[in-house]
Amino acid sequence: MDFQFLLDGFTEGLKAMTWLEAVAVVFGIASVFYSMREKILVYPTGIISTLIYVWICLQYKLYADMGINAYYFSMSIYGWYVWTHPKENQTVLPVTWLKPKGWLVAGVIFVVSYGVLSFVLSNFTDSDVPYWDSFTTSSAFVGMWLMAKKKVENWIAWIITDLVSVPLYFYKGLILTSFQFLFFTVLATLGLIAWIKSAKNYESEESTYSGT
Repeated sequence: MDFQFLLDGFTEGLKAMTWLEAVAVVFGIASVFYSMREKILVYPTGIISTLIYVWICLQYKLYADMGINAYYFSMSIYGWYVWTHPKENQTVLPVTWLKPKGWLVAGVIFVVSYGVLSFVLSNFTDSDVPYWDSFTTSSAFVGMWLMAKKKVENWIAWIITDLVSVPLYFYKGLILTSFQFLFFTVLATLGLIAWIKSAKNYESEESTYSGT
C-alpha cells in the first residue's frame, strides 16, 4: 500500500463523505482532545458523535460498532456523573493507575464481550467482518469503562482499538473515518503520555500530604 493509494483513498473518502459523517468526525476528534486535557466537555462532544455513528454503523452493517456507540452514550452519561462527583475530600476526580482487581475486571469485560459479540455476529447477522468488528467493540468497551473511572490504562485500550479500526473502516469504504482513527491513534498516544504525568503528579501530591 503506497502513499499515492492512501492519498487517493482519502480524496475519494472526502468526495463520498456525507455532512453527517463530517459532523461525527469533528465532534469525535473534539471529544478525544478534551479527554486528553481532562476536560468535562469530553462527554457532551462524545455523546453527539456517538449518536451519529449509531446511525452510520447501522447503514454499513457494522452492528457491533453500532452497539458500542450506544454503549458509549450510556457510559458518557455515567462518566459525566463520576467526573463531576469526586470524593468529599477531592475537588476533581484524579487520574490514577489501574489496580490488579481492575485489570481482572477489564479482562473479563473484554473476553466475555468478544465471545458473545463474535458468536452473535457470525451466526445471526449478515456482517462480513464479525471478528474484526467484535474485537474493536470489545476493546473499546474496556477503554470507555476505564475512561469513566479516569484510569491511565484507558489510553492503551483506545490505542489498540484505533489501530485495528483503521483497516476495518477503510475496508468498509468509510475512508475519512478510517483516517480519523489513524489520527485518534496519535491523540491517544499523546493522551497516554499526558495522563501518566497527571497520575504521577497526583501520587506525588498524595505522598507530600501524607508525609511519606
